[in-house]
Amino acid sequence: MTIYGYARVSTGSQSLASQDAQLRAAGCTKIYAEKVSGAWSDRPELAKLLKRLDRGDVLTVTRLDRLARSTRDLLNILDLVGKAGAGFKSLGDAWADTTTPHGRLMLTVLGGLAEFERELIIVRTGEGRTRAKARGVKFGRPAALTPHQRREAMHRLANGEAQADVARSFNVSQATISRLAAPSPFEASVVAA
Repeated sequence: MTIYGYARVSTGSQSLASQDAQLRAAGCTKIYAEKVSGAWSDRPELAKLLKRLDRGDVLTVTRLDRLARSTRDLLNILDLVGKAGAGFKSLGDAWADTTTPHGRLMLTVLGGLAEFERELIIVRTGEGRTRAKARGVKFGRPAALTPHQRREAMHRLANGEAQADVARSFNVSQATISRLAAPSPFEASVVAA
């Protein structure tokens, strides 16, 4: 079992000395430290530490905000720690300690709340889309051709004009004209029957 520390400050002018001292006092034998914003997802020292964790190891930080900037970020990192069979401990946040039953319970509740919030967001987004569609809002890319242009293109194709020529005249790709010429899945099934 190895106790690893992770220390981070946001700018180069800040010092890691205080975090280093606290982590050493907590028994950390190896400390990974970096000067990078927590908002960055690319934190090389944290990535090295997470890859190094083995079963029974403990990742220790002085405060949660040194490790993660959001609940989602924290839960993702703790998921990686858990998959490695390691524990997590925040010195400044006694409830955030997966090496104890109470800490695991608190983080499980936190994870459940985050999942519940994600599901609420999905439901609210779906309801909003439904209301917008009812008001006539169109989703997706706009059509490359107007209904009149589509009819004109179909007429020209029926008269034997090449797809590439029709596409050039409407300033669209040949694939757009090709899709007009192809039967819809419904039409194809009717023809097959």
